[in-house]
Amino acid sequence: MDGSRSSSLSRRGLLTVIGSTTVIGGGCLGNNTSVNVLAAGSLARTFEDHLGPAFQAETDIEVHGEYFGTNAIMRMVEDRTKHPDIIVSADATLLRDRLYGSFTTWDVEFATNSLGIGYTEETEFGRRLAAGEPWYAVVRDMEDGDLTIGDPNLDPLGYRAVLAFELAEKAYDLEGFRNDVLDIAYEEPDEPQIVAGVESGGRAAAIVYRNMAVDHGIPFQEFPDAYNFANPEMEDHYNTVEFITEEEGYRAVGRPIIYNATVNEATEHPHASVRFIQFLIDRPELLVEAGLTMADDLPRAIGDVPDGVTR
Repeated sequence: MDGSRSSSLSRRGLLTVIGSTTVIGGGCLGNNTSVNVLAAGSLARTFEDHLGPAFQAETDIEVHGEYFGTNAIMRMVEDRTKHPDIIVSADATLLRDRLYGSFTTWDVEFATNSLGIGYTEETEFGRRLAAGEPWYAVVRDMEDGDLTIGDPNLDPLGYRAVLAFELAEKAYDLEGFRNDVLDIAYEEPDEPQIVAGVESGGRAAAIVYRNMAVDHGIPFQEFPDAYNFANPEMEDHYNTVEFITEEEGYRAVGRPIIYNATVNEATEHPHASVRFIQFLIDRPELLVEAGLTMADDLPRAIGDVPDGVTR
């Protein structure tokens, strides 16, 4: 693919892209009754409780989802241990860096999110937070394992937590804060389980996305724009920090949170898969209901879109 070629389309134009893709594939949906989705763990309830049932009700096509950290998803696709029809990432750039050219040539950005801390009110952490103490002061006094973060080598939620600690250290002149927190934090390798410890009372708090707190009904304190990765206007500021994953050596630079999805070129169900992408971008109310955010410039198609499509 010509790396210089990309398109940012309006909702109407994007639906045209999807329609054109279906025509290019040829034929009708046939007897496809399901699609397999490999998605970021933070979207587990979004897909299982909101999008999947609504899509099946409208199309009679079942959605079978599996949910992992996005870094782990990229590895599964690359080494072909998983063969999804649809791939959904919590870091749009990560998907393009890892899958473009071999598994896809395009994607659709469809939602955003924000980073913060979810917690249990009936703990010292929750009581001190309610009393107005800054989260970073309380976190420094936590016992080992009381705070959960995602595994930064497996998912963007994990490395965004690390980057947030570094930006907070700079913002408040907290010498050694990033490393101090990482020394006491528990790194959960199974992203969908990050909130489980907070829900059960086994852990006091977790660094999570806003939609995860909404999904599970736990209190949530959103981080300021300076390190919540939710403000596109602060991208240059976010870019000042980075994390290098251990096994692959992937350089994850701080950037705004953007979810994107694509269809695997090896899918056996191209028409049903494309139809799901269309449904995903055409039902923003379901995403908002699930706690995600719809920016004014979304949805947006990027990459090798079909010829003849205009904005």
